[in-house]
Amino acid sequence: MTISNDLFTRAQELIPGGVNSPVRAFRSVGGAPFFTKKAEGATLTTADDKELIDFVCTWGPAIHGHNHPVIRDAIAEALNNGTSFGTPNPYEVEMAELIIKMVPSVEKVRMVNSGTEATMTAIRLARGYTKRNKIIKFAGCYHGHVDSLLIAAGSGALTLGKPDSAGIPEKLAEETIVLPFNDLSKVEEAFSNFGDQIAGIILEPFPANVGLIFPTDGYLQGLRDLCTKHGSVLIFDEVMTGFRVSAGGVQEHVGITPDITTLGKIIGGGLPVGALGGKAEIMDHLAPLGPVYQAGTLSGNPLAMAAGIASLKLLLEGDAYSRLDKMGKQIASAIASTASEIGLPLQVPQVGSMFCVYFSEKRVDTLDDATATDTDRFNKYFHTCLEKGVYLPPSKYEANFISTAHEQGAIDRASEILCETLREL
Repeated sequence: MTISNDLFTRAQELIPGGVNSPVRAFRSVGGAPFFTKKAEGATLTTADDKELIDFVCTWGPAIHGHNHPVIRDAIAEALNNGTSFGTPNPYEVEMAELIIKMVPSVEKVRMVNSGTEATMTAIRLARGYTKRNKIIKFAGCYHGHVDSLLIAAGSGALTLGKPDSAGIPEKLAEETIVLPFNDLSKVEEAFSNFGDQIAGIILEPFPANVGLIFPTDGYLQGLRDLCTKHGSVLIFDEVMTGFRVSAGGVQEHVGITPDITTLGKIIGGGLPVGALGGKAEIMDHLAPLGPVYQAGTLSGNPLAMAAGIASLKLLLEGDAYSRLDKMGKQIASAIASTASEIGLPLQVPQVGSMFCVYFSEKRVDTLDDATATDTDRFNKYFHTCLEKGVYLPPSKYEANFISTAHEQGAIDRASEILCETLREL
């Protein structure tokens, strides 16, 4: 028995499913998960001393790879002054200044402790600001495990085959209108029926918890226009795409400004963090200025803020984004070319440092399209790549990530393995 198998056996006796986040259990792809004992740069080292080129990057935060010396030093310096204060600290102000500088929609920002907490607060704020109850979300967009948003969700919920969770009251679910992504007519119909009841729309502007889906031409602008017309709040969940697609996220990339943006992952530099920001008029409805209550003992934690500040500053230096996009294009092009060469039906959507692989003949625009892709072929692909030393997300519903720590040699080697595996399929 391997060390990882032994650890997983022990973990299953102590932790539900043996994991502390469902998709880690490998239920979608089959088999048992490996355990990691060390991560450095773009490489994971398993408990059994196998080295893997990592395209999961802790599910997004590690845009500079693992254990980056600048981020590590920033944490160490902050640690010298304490782990948590329970009072405002200077790092919070610097982080707020950086986010407001980089993200077009953000005039004021509130730090929280996770992406889930950020979306939960954004929904509460939209309802408190508009004095309305209904929220529109889209099938396949995952916004954390918030009761009113864990309905037709993506990512782990799909991986487990349970897009809805037990424990969510029907009355609460009734306040959430779930629509297909990329169908503006359905949104127009919802506003026609419930316009004066809709507090807002929340979406991943590039859904990345169902693989990687791009909006069709005019779709995001259409949502912006409908929210403006009906006095509803447009919320972009950029926990995944924020600071990855560009320094200002998808909203900068496409030139469309939401009312509220939720953030996370990269702004913690690998430590737990989340944030929401937006128009000052809306944000000032949060306590202590306004009637919408939100609080958190560890919000703005100095260690997380120091790590996140270091991470963001590294992105603003040099040519980080052009390098990431070049690597993303190289991998996507290699995979697509190989698939075309051997006649394998395949889609490889890619933007910047994000990409995914859909085994499908047609472009994937919706959750139904993603669900219809070839699961068995993806699972074989995942396991073969893992055996050869490349770690991809263990679910066809997840995006792959590239970091600035991926050297050209690792990208070349990974491309070779990914293409070699396609030929074997």
